[in-house]
Amino acid sequence: MQIAEPLLVAIEELSKLPGIGKKTAQRLALHILKLDDYKAKNLFKSLEELKSKIRFCSRCFNLSVEELCDICKSPKRDTSTICVVEEASDVIAIEKTNEYNGLYHVLGGVLSPLAGVNPDSLKIKELLKRFETEDIKEVILALNPNTEGEATSLYLAKLIKPLNIKVTRIARGLPMGGDLEFADEATIGRAMINRMSI
Repeated sequence: MQIAEPLLVAIEELSKLPGIGKKTAQRLALHILKLDDYKAKNLFKSLEELKSKIRFCSRCFNLSVEELCDICKSPKRDTSTICVVEEASDVIAIEKTNEYNGLYHVLGGVLSPLAGVNPDSLKIKELLKRFETEDIKEVILALNPNTEGEATSLYLAKLIKPLNIKVTRIARGLPMGGDLEFADEATIGRAMINRMSI
């Protein structure tokens, strides 16, 4: 079956997005075709503005419209604490909890020698520079609990501890609503290590 060239190109481009296979890309492309002109133009405009207006905060490397992101500009934030994350999506996830009120630093990834990601590839120098100009008392390492995240956490802890700054890591263990029976050994082990008083 022949598919019109513009539709084929749209499907191909949409399928390059993470988590989008060919069938989903085809459904999305066909849905876009069904949109009325007003809705289609709004969609295209929002994507265009996403690329043209969003940039990285010059201080923490979170997503921003201006030079400093809203979190860095806010006078209500605790400026003595920095939460170090891999990507801007992690900032969004933590902010949704309403449990953290400090600042952030987005590394832009984690150490992965096999993938060619070394300390110079990440925003580590920029993090260390912040300690010279900001009165930071605690750094919270909120990196993913995988091999690369653990290696990056250990690397950062070795760099930061000599500066007399408290280094902590987010707790790991069972999720809310989780069931011990279905948890893997590593998760249960972490939960036991990170236990706390009640």
